[in-house]
Amino acid sequence: MARSEQQPSEAEQRSSAEQRSPEAAVPAASTAAGDAALAAGAPAPSGQAPYSDRVYRSGGGIAGGALVLALVLWLGIDALFTAHGRAPWLSLAALLFVVPLLVAYTVRPAVFAGKDQVRIRNPFRTISVPWGAMKHIRARFSTELFTHDGAKYQMWAVPVSLRQRKRSDRRMARMERSAPASSGARQAAMSFSASAADPKLAQADQAIVEMRELADRATANTEDGPAGAPVVRWAYEVIAPALAGAILLIVLIALG
Repeated sequence: MARSEQQPSEAEQRSSAEQRSPEAAVPAASTAAGDAALAAGAPAPSGQAPYSDRVYRSGGGIAGGALVLALVLWLGIDALFTAHGRAPWLSLAALLFVVPLLVAYTVRPAVFAGKDQVRIRNPFRTISVPWGAMKHIRARFSTELFTHDGAKYQMWAVPVSLRQRKRSDRRMARMERSAPASSGARQAAMSFSASAADPKLAQADQAIVEMRELADRATANTEDGPAGAPVVRWAYEVIAPALAGAILLIVLIALG
C-alpha cells in the first residue's frame, strides 16, 4: 500500500527558510531600531554608524599658521634661554601675546554642521545656531550666517576664494554652451553643477549648499515648535593669555 506524501504548506516553508537563514530579517530590524534611536537622541545600535558632523576648515590657513607658529616658537624659546638682561622677560611676554593670537586666527577657526545645529568656532567666539534659528546663509566676499533675530555671524573657517569662484563660473559657462538649448539638457547640466556633491563648485559655495541642505532637512522634520536661539561663548582660553602677555609686554616696555 503506497504511503501518501503530504506537501508542506507555504507557512511551513517560510518558517523553515527563516530558520536556515536568520540573518535575512536582521538588516530591516536594525535599521528601524537605529532610526528610532537617532530620533530619540539615543546612541545608534552596534553595526550602524551614528550621525557625524561635517567639519569645514581652511587648509591653507592651518598650514600657514603652523609654519609661522613654529618660527615664532623657535625664535622666542631661543631668546628665552640664551638672551641676557630683560630680553628673556620680553621674549616671554611676546610669546604669551603672539602665540594665542596665531592659534586663534589660523588653527582654531572651524565650522561644525550637525544634525540639529551649526557650531561656528571663530577666533574669539564660538556660536551655536540651531537650524531653526537660521534665516539665511550666503558667501559673497565672506561667508555669513543670518538669524531670525537680525544677528549676523561670519564664518572664518570658510573663506571665499574669488579665484575658485571664477574657475567654477567658467566651467558652468562651458557646460551651458555645450548643452543643447532645446529639451532639458541645459537645465540638467546647470542643476548638476549646483549640487552639493559636485567637486567643480568653489569650496565656500559647496559648503553653503551642503549647510542649506542640512538646514532644510532639519526644519522639514520638525513641526512648528520653538526654533531655539543662538548661544555665544567667548574663547577665554585664547583671550586670557593674550591679554596677560599684552599687559606684561606694556609693563616691561614702560619700565625699560
